[in-house]
Amino acid sequence: MEYVQPPATAAHGHILCCTCGVPIPPNPANMCVSCLRTQVDISEGIPKQVSVHFCKQCERYLQPPGTWVQCSLESRELLALCLKKLKGSMSKVRLIDAGFLWTEPHSKRIKMKLTIQKEVMNGAILQQVFVVEFVVQPQMCDDCHRVEAKDYWKAVVQVRQKTVHKKTFFYLEQLILKHRVHQNTLRIKEIHEGIDFYYGSKQHAQKMVDFLQCTVPCRSKASQRLISHDVHSNSYNYKSTFSVEIVPICKDNVVCLSPRLAQSLGNMGQVCVCVQVTSTIHLLDPNTLQLAEVDANTYWRYPFNSLCSPRQLDEFIVMDIDIIRDLRLGAGAGLRSNRHTLAEVWVQKTSEMDTSQQYHCRTFLGHLLNIGDLALGYDFANANINDEFLNKMNPHHVPDVVLIKKSYDRAKRIKRRNWKLKELARDKEGLDTDDERQYQDFLEDLEEDEALRKNVNIFRDASKIPVESDTDDEGVPRVSLAEMLEDLSLSDATGGEGADMMTD
Repeated sequence: MEYVQPPATAAHGHILCCTCGVPIPPNPANMCVSCLRTQVDISEGIPKQVSVHFCKQCERYLQPPGTWVQCSLESRELLALCLKKLKGSMSKVRLIDAGFLWTEPHSKRIKMKLTIQKEVMNGAILQQVFVVEFVVQPQMCDDCHRVEAKDYWKAVVQVRQKTVHKKTFFYLEQLILKHRVHQNTLRIKEIHEGIDFYYGSKQHAQKMVDFLQCTVPCRSKASQRLISHDVHSNSYNYKSTFSVEIVPICKDNVVCLSPRLAQSLGNMGQVCVCVQVTSTIHLLDPNTLQLAEVDANTYWRYPFNSLCSPRQLDEFIVMDIDIIRDLRLGAGAGLRSNRHTLAEVWVQKTSEMDTSQQYHCRTFLGHLLNIGDLALGYDFANANINDEFLNKMNPHHVPDVVLIKKSYDRAKRIKRRNWKLKELARDKEGLDTDDERQYQDFLEDLEEDEALRKNVNIFRDASKIPVESDTDDEGVPRVSLAEMLEDLSLSDATGGEGADMMTD
């Protein structure tokens, strides 16, 4: 404790303390600091030991009356929370300074040094520094109580896509991880046609629905079920369900548009290839390289389906290729793709090499294919497809073969892949045995499409041994080292052994 002297206006002599007689500079109380300390304690009424409640499951502190907040040690948020505990007892003093004193993180003690001032006898202002100890008491929050009671979720988001391939789901998973939209989820459950996200509040579920609507073309419905009703307080307890349906079109699907939709998109051909799925469906006409985007509202107004599944892809060998340099589109046509090159090719199935059967078609892969290369595509000449719009088309306008992408040796690509992706921690039930092949297809799409990689966090795989490149492996698309992120773990941060904090 010390006496705060007012600014001196003139030179003053010394006076004797009225209690002990020690010479002191003049002050309104006419007492020395030692005597004032025995007479007055300005920190009286302020508790020197206070309890704060901490939930070990979610690592949050209780801010009365019922709010749980996330605070790190010695942070501004924790300082504000501790001061609010003392707000009522400090109404008669003036707070000058507050700060933390270091304590062991596992001691369950938080010490704070406070500096206060107060006016005492005859207008004298005293300043005192003291320490308040906050004892951390464990208490489970309501959200964690619901989790332990197995009756924890208040809202669920059911994401569905009725397709045989999960490329859109793999891409959506990486977007959720990158933007950390899953941090409020209580449980993630994967089922046959989609994923369920469980939340403790309806607001968190609504945020996920808003994110999905901005990320992928979809439509949503909401419903709620009454769980309980308190007639005395007129309060209701509901469980909400949000159903989100993603359009059943994935990357590399071949679709047939309705004549009306094809005309509204710039008189493009009805048979198109889906080259990318973002917030819209990106379609490409393989005969003219004309591009079009179909949003969710347009799709549900003029729906169309995929003509073939990825399991029906055939391998073709390029027998001859001729690049088309000059091609003029008709009036009212839309934009053309600058990433692709139009070409006419003659191909033959690798399974029919003992015959002389060849197929002629146009392709958008003219910048990738050369004579002797292998390509994957759909054989429409020998396929039996039951589609409403395709069956009504002129047979001369239906291509015999639609090439999708160039084919590389998958075993070599897996061996040379020195990167990896993160996955959501989820419960898996009733999954297809074909998931691993579909996941490898998605990884190959990332290697081949640089624009797709910009929205995905790719991590360097330290467990993979670098392999020297072979001469016969030139031209295989790869992910550059500059695009990879370091996979940080707890051992990297502390310098010791620790568990990996990220799910591989």
